[in-house]
Amino acid sequence: MLEGGVVGQSVQRVDGLVKVTGESYFAADEKVPAALVLKVLRSRVAHAVVKRIDISEAEKIPGVVRVFTYADIPGENSYGIMVKDQPVLTDKIRFIGDAIALVVAENPDAARKGAEAVKVETEELPPLYDVWSAMAEGAPPIHDKGNILTVGRVKKGDAAAALSRADVVISRLYRTQRVEHLYLETEAGIAYPEHNGLTIKVSTQNPHYDRRDVARVLGLPMNRVRIIQTPTGGGFGGKLDISVQCFLALAAWKLRRPVRMLYDREESFIATAKRHPFIIDYTSGANREGQLLAVKVRIIGDTGAYASYGPATLIRAAVHATGPYEVPSVDIEGLCVYTNNPFSGAMRGFGTPQMAFAFESQMDLLAQALQISPLEIRRRNILRPGSATATGQVLSDSVGIAKTLAAAWEKACQVMPGLGGENQ
Repeated sequence: MLEGGVVGQSVQRVDGLVKVTGESYFAADEKVPAALVLKVLRSRVAHAVVKRIDISEAEKIPGVVRVFTYADIPGENSYGIMVKDQPVLTDKIRFIGDAIALVVAENPDAARKGAEAVKVETEELPPLYDVWSAMAEGAPPIHDKGNILTVGRVKKGDAAAALSRADVVISRLYRTQRVEHLYLETEAGIAYPEHNGLTIKVSTQNPHYDRRDVARVLGLPMNRVRIIQTPTGGGFGGKLDISVQCFLALAAWKLRRPVRMLYDREESFIATAKRHPFIIDYTSGANREGQLLAVKVRIIGDTGAYASYGPATLIRAAVHATGPYEVPSVDIEGLCVYTNNPFSGAMRGFGTPQMAFAFESQMDLLAQALQISPLEIRRRNILRPGSATATGQVLSDSVGIAKTLAAAWEKACQVMPGLGGENQ
């Protein structure tokens, strides 16, 4: 090891001391004198067209400084990591929680009362709460381009032919749930005009993308927008998306005053990305020795009202649908579907945890049908140096699954001697 290297050594975290002593400043701790506070009026219906927004009563509330709607966006009223399909303030509601109006006030109480005083007239549309309804013929389009956002495919060999000659075929339908990130720190930030531009200090995982989208929404060149990432009190992928950034930018730029915003826990639940719920139709075929011959998989992911990281999540799910096992023939399809549910985005694993539930369940069922131990069927199929993945990538080295299985089994037998020999 090189002198001064860190591999194999205990190294103090750069941010460790200030966090354990409580000295670390998070976004909600940032203070700017005379900062205004923001409150969003959010939709209480899942699917509707906004016909009229009346802000007159809200503007009369003492302490309310300004109420913004979609008509006040100076640049492009859309943002998104992969697809620019999410409005800052909308005139077409796509889920319960969509932002309709932004109230700027001198204090939180005035901001809350102002939001309650905004009157919204809507024409409700049929809500689509599941992927089957969204994909049905004649379903109302959630977005103009339709309800299927993307389709990704991975094919290798002839899966149908391989399944036809398999000694055992297992088919199951798996469902995974929507999951909230539930980081301790909710979304927060502060913004203020500076020179001829704007500075935003915000809890984020994506300051460079934030800068691009904020500039786009304000109609400014990027060199007039500065994003400062504050210490992030948990993210796990959930703070890769825009949350408070564009609200802060709009208010601070239009009013030329500092503003601050903090989601409470309920708003964080309602308005932020979740892990994609999947429906997975999985078929596996193996010979009598337990060697995998083929898999055929169809994955449908509910991306909710907006794309976020949906396209990447579904293609990664398709790529990893075979897990750590070598399968000669694969036929995998992943669909990302819009619904009127809360939008789904990035969360640790990008679709692979959902698939692990399916492909590991399939291996257990195959082992049971062939009367082979769950350990042994995995050992016969794991990727090794020289193996080819579902996408055809040949692994040359650093494939440690066999060693990991052996070590885990050895440790398990030490802890629970009744497990038996290594072939159990």
